[in-house]
Amino acid sequence: ELATLFEQAAARLPALLPAATKEQLLYLYARYKQVKFGTCNTPKPSFFDFEGKQKWEAWKALGDFSPHQAMQEYVATVKKLDPSWNPQTTEKRGKECKTAFGGPVVSSLYQEETIREEDKNIFDYCRENNIDHVTKAILSKSVDVNIADEEGRALLHWACDRGHKELVSALLQHSADVNKQDGEGQTALHYAAACEFLDIVELLLQSGADPTLRDQDGCLPEQVTDCKAIVAALQQHAAGET
Repeated sequence: ELATLFEQAAARLPALLPAATKEQLLYLYARYKQVKFGTCNTPKPSFFDFEGKQKWEAWKALGDFSPHQAMQEYVATVKKLDPSWNPQTTEKRGKECKTAFGGPVVSSLYQEETIREEDKNIFDYCRENNIDHVTKAILSKSVDVNIADEEGRALLHWACDRGHKELVSALLQHSADVNKQDGEGQTALHYAAACEFLDIVELLLQSGADPTLRDQDGCLPEQVTDCKAIVAALQQHAAGET
């Protein structure tokens, strides 16, 4: 019964993200990983920016923490975030790779300060999934679809990081470079895989993304994710290409 409660809590969390602090999200993330994978046994991330390292450190700090206790604490924290939550009425969502800490929470750790409309740049509109503004800017030629920020991240990288599938599709339709690498050599496929968005990984692969491109640390996209379905999709595609 605790395991069911835990899964329901994980399904409930995405709706509570606006109310959660960064510390609470890291706390929940660490316990989620402890339940699903046990003691942290992955190398410290150097492939992603600092959010990845923060998450890894939170999980690593749990050591041999009991998965049973981790489930209890996870459920208790979700209840604290939403005292009115009634697990019995929660519909179970069984989407693999789209659990609470599959995708949305990676993005939620980026919670920026509110930016005034007149101060926004094209990356801000991309992050907030303003498809209309981004596509109009590209069509009017006021913005190059492959423009990169100071870290070398293109609009496609950001859209994949945030899980904005429709925006990813729109960018690809406007000839975004699907294999463009950021300052650390990561492609959009690395981002989608690391954030565990299976549907976006599949969309990128269908659009010609190369799963054999490595980043500066020598990591393939399949090596930056714990999601078995994503690893399988990437390996299957790579095998089909050879």
